Amino acid sequence: MKRVILVRHAKSVSHGYDQDYDRTLAERGEEDAQTISLELQKMNIHPDLIIASPAVRTSQTAWIYADTLGYPKKTILYENKLYSGKTSENFLAMLQKKKKKKETVIVFGHNPTVYYYMHYLLRDFNDDVPTCSTVGIVFEVDSWSKLRERQGKMAFRFIPDMFRH
Repeated sequence: MKRVILVRHAKSVSHGYDQDYDRTLAERGEEDAQTISLELQKMNIHPDLIIASPAVRTSQTAWIYADTLGYPKKTILYENKLYSGKTSENFLAMLQKKKKKKETVIVFGHNPTVYYYMHYLLRDFNDDVPTCSTVGIVFEVDSWSKLRERQGKMAFRFIPDMFRH
């Protein structure tokens, strides 16, 4: 089994759109990332690889998850095209090239592309993808090269509103 966990970056500051790449997380975004990453920790999820857009808010979200899940931040793989719009086909091709021994890959990106990736990998996905949405997708294959579009099954979906009282 191979597992891809797709994460839209957490809530960022609402100003600075003229310098979008450098926008940081808002306090609420930091809290949401901590809350949802703790849920993954409770599920005993240990990523073999974390891939993130290098934009500041996405990197910050990935760092929080990495800290919570015991993943070394210095080994996060930054993929520029996750910021600039890697197509769904190119995203799948990137996953298909992963080493066989890796079982769980977490990818941090932006909307609308995170939604497109979810829609492309899952048989039936039409949910909203608010900030810090975290969706686990499992593929019943033994090699990344065997991943195919719309063959994933949703294992879980977490959004921040699920944890607000």
